[in-house]
Amino acid sequence: MAKNILITEKPSVAMEFAKVLNINTSRKDGYLEADNWIITWCVGHLVTMSYPEKYDEKLKLWRLDTLPFIPEEYKYEVIPSVQKQFNTIQSLLTREDVSTIYVATDSGREGEYIYRLVAQMVGVKDKQQKRVWIDSQTEEEILRGIHEAKDESEYDNLSASAYLRAKEDYLMGINFSRVLTLRYGPSMSQYLGTKFTVLSVGRVMTCVLGMVVRREREIRNFVKTPFYRVLGSFQAIAKDGTPVLLDAEWKAVEGSKYFKTPYLYKENGFKEREKAEELIAYLKAELPLEVQVLSKEKKKETKNPPLLYNLAELQNDCSKMFKISPDETLKVVQELYEKKLVTYPRTDARVLSTAVAKEIYKNISGLMHYEPMAGFAKEAIDLGSFKVIGKTRYVNDKQITDHYAIIPTGQGLGNLRGLSPLGEKVYQVVCRRFLSIFYPAAIYQKYSIVLERKNEQFFANFKVLSEPGYLKVADVNLAKKNSIQETFSDEKEGNSIQTDEKNTEIPKVDRTLLLQVLADLKKNDILTIADLKVKEGETSPPKRYTSGSMILAMENAGQLIEDEELRAQIKGSGIGTSATRAEILKKLVSIKYLSLNQKTQVITPSLLGEMVYEVVDHSIRQLLNPELTASWEKGLTYVAEGSITSDEYMEKLERFVAMRTVNVTRLNNQYDMRGLFDAAAAFYKTKKEN
Repeated sequence: MAKNILITEKPSVAMEFAKVLNINTSRKDGYLEADNWIITWCVGHLVTMSYPEKYDEKLKLWRLDTLPFIPEEYKYEVIPSVQKQFNTIQSLLTREDVSTIYVATDSGREGEYIYRLVAQMVGVKDKQQKRVWIDSQTEEEILRGIHEAKDESEYDNLSASAYLRAKEDYLMGINFSRVLTLRYGPSMSQYLGTKFTVLSVGRVMTCVLGMVVRREREIRNFVKTPFYRVLGSFQAIAKDGTPVLLDAEWKAVEGSKYFKTPYLYKENGFKEREKAEELIAYLKAELPLEVQVLSKEKKKETKNPPLLYNLAELQNDCSKMFKISPDETLKVVQELYEKKLVTYPRTDARVLSTAVAKEIYKNISGLMHYEPMAGFAKEAIDLGSFKVIGKTRYVNDKQITDHYAIIPTGQGLGNLRGLSPLGEKVYQVVCRRFLSIFYPAAIYQKYSIVLERKNEQFFANFKVLSEPGYLKVADVNLAKKNSIQETFSDEKEGNSIQTDEKNTEIPKVDRTLLLQVLADLKKNDILTIADLKVKEGETSPPKRYTSGSMILAMENAGQLIEDEELRAQIKGSGIGTSATRAEILKKLVSIKYLSLNQKTQVITPSLLGEMVYEVVDHSIRQLLNPELTASWEKGLTYVAEGSITSDEYMEKLERFVAMRTVNVTRLNNQYDMRGLFDAAAAFYKTKKEN
């Protein structure tokens, strides 16, 4: 009797498939067997690329005359620690009674590569191979994946890109690490007072190191510029006679005696305190101390729910909220996936597919059985917007490659009991973002007021949340924000100006009273000047990367775009993939090129990291270029899409590696590096600080 065999990436997933198939299996050594099915599993990677010494024993010794090393045919070998499980799978895949192989490794490039290497080493022949591609581990999704499994050959392009990614990392890692170690390692060891130094270099890893070092140097070289603003407090009278203070900021607009003069720092400050005090004296010179309302504008501002989470956005938010690394976030969300609570986590998409949107009611209604989200889920269903979600920006098939955004499945709630407190927090974050898209936009009322005295103008803005909309579910701190925000006109998120007060001030006045005064205020009304003062501020340097903001910067080819809406619009080629970015960051910390502050998640370079940066900058500078690194990743995507062939990509890769390696062998600048090392070392207590 012909049997089907199903192969997963890990044992726990295999057990889940067995449960869903509802088959009576007997447990064997490394697999499960029933009448019609055999279910087995990998334990991550079972096969790896062989080191150069497997091609030729002489290559074990690192020497310049053996570089560049570019094999004509690549060799692979079973990883010794998992040899036993490989042997089990090999015997199962070659059994005569097995007719069909269902490939159920992770639904992504790396999962495909794990199986293809096994099949290559086993030499699978004369078997039908089908690919199970799923977006979550719920029962219906697993059954759908098996029922709709496509022929494995349909994933050949994805497989080709996976092989190329591995060859690329292999060739760059071995050639560049060896040639740079041989050329610069001795001088680095001599400088650091260590026995030897091996330089670890990689396509993505070195680029990320460069981003951190460049940012640190921008901060070091930044010169703070002081500036002086003039702020005023102006008294209005409410209907009941209560005095109400309105704060506003002076700006040098047309008509001002300071308009376009060299004394200004931007349009709202002075370079010197004396000039700010001169302005105050000028305004106070005549009585009565009053200002006139030049204009009042009231308008509605709408804020739509953000797009759904992909892995990078979730890692960034968890870094901010819970101060955990991207690697920790990935572990948590992977556990949520395996417990059927959320969909596939290693995704770059922030939208849903049309097919999923049609069934989204199930996900929402499932959350009605989860107490913390039950009220929000019920309201989302009552609002009814889920019926037309397919016509919104939250659904777009063109923006999805392998998987749609991370959302709760609405199932697996019984597994919540086994979650850590952190796990449940992350789950709630995903739930809140998901439910937000079924709520209306948040609506603010904005008042913009211009006051004038002696042709000098003061500006004030007041922002009032009138309809919370999606913020009810998305913002856990909404209660604290249910007030009037008074901001000065230039104080927007991401502004590089820093003052000794927070940009957003909440006036100590009754909310209803202030709203009434703002509503009643009219053009030409007269207000009394209560106070005029000089406010000193200074420009601030760029911020250091945190583990979360670095993941976002990697996603956008080295650009850290603070604004979430803008990020969604210009999203282009990334450095690395959603599956690998956290691991790359973790490696840079573990090899002590970068330091990660566990409390703040702020990333800084080490002295060793800066020295490696200088070496690469003076030998293979292209490795530090985010746009170039992103273009390699884009090339792999083109291979996966079938736009270019593996041969075209490989030819370009081999030429790049060979030329750069040969170029380094010809360099003789290792002794020139000492001055650069000294310049970096000046910022570290000791050379051994690493």
